[in-house]
Amino acid sequence: MSRTEEFEELRPLMFSLAYRLLGSVAEVEDVMQEAWLRYQSTPTQPRSPKAFLSAVVTRISIDVLRSARVRREQYVGVWLPEPLLTDPYEDPARSAELADSVSMAALLLLERLTPLERAVFVLRDVFAYDYADVAVTVGRSEAACRQLLVRARRHMESGRPRFEADRRAREELAARFFRAFRNGDVDGLREVLAADVQLVGDAGGKAPALGRAVVGVDKVARVLASLFPRLDRVDATLEQCEVNGQPGAILRDREGKVAFTLALDVLGGQIQAIRSVGNPEKLGHIGPVADAWALQREFRQARDD
Repeated sequence: MSRTEEFEELRPLMFSLAYRLLGSVAEVEDVMQEAWLRYQSTPTQPRSPKAFLSAVVTRISIDVLRSARVRREQYVGVWLPEPLLTDPYEDPARSAELADSVSMAALLLLERLTPLERAVFVLRDVFAYDYADVAVTVGRSEAACRQLLVRARRHMESGRPRFEADRRAREELAARFFRAFRNGDVDGLREVLAADVQLVGDAGGKAPALGRAVVGVDKVARVLASLFPRLDRVDATLEQCEVNGQPGAILRDREGKVAFTLALDVLGGQIQAIRSVGNPEKLGHIGPVADAWALQREFRQARDD
């Protein structure tokens, strides 16, 4: 097998690993390019391409994450990960863990960890690397990695996201939510939203956004119910799909360009959180991006007419 074939075979795993470390598709693509260049140029064939690439991808991601933290502290408004529609790596034995670990909620929780803690936690608890491989990958002793994992688990346990285990029940609830959303049905929305539901938006100062998080079933239901009738009047469409392993949707303008994404957290037969990403810099990997400001002007015109 050629190095190109080896790299392509491992690409889904490496992409999924880097995404959980960085929460940014654009940064992951840069990491993957750098990893390929290093793999291609190494003078001797690694005994384990997986171990070699895991170490390269993880170490580059840790460096990127350290510099990204400074940028995120200066970010305008709420920061959310770049939405991921399809996780390229599949492992039937760990499908539940993989789906939960790529959720918006889990990625936000990982932000609490140091870069090394995050790397050790993702390698060990998400992808089930053994301690020896984790140690080689991050360049620390096994004992140090065990200590890092203990600290990481302590941080994660306090807020580890839980989701509806029954996939069919989750999808049925999401269908009810989007039906009520499309119909501007406040009562229908109230039926599927948790009492303390949160509606959070990330626009990065580059698109229209909520001034702050909207909290509470009545407020969120009213905001959502007022939105879709106007979408219909400007020929915008809501395309249901999975976003970060959870029920979600893409809002597209009349030309099919991406305006924002929605991701839902579902637990106990209710929607606990709704996260919207509208920052155009975070949507380009999904498709051509809409002019959100122009769309907002159309909304206002539709409201006033």
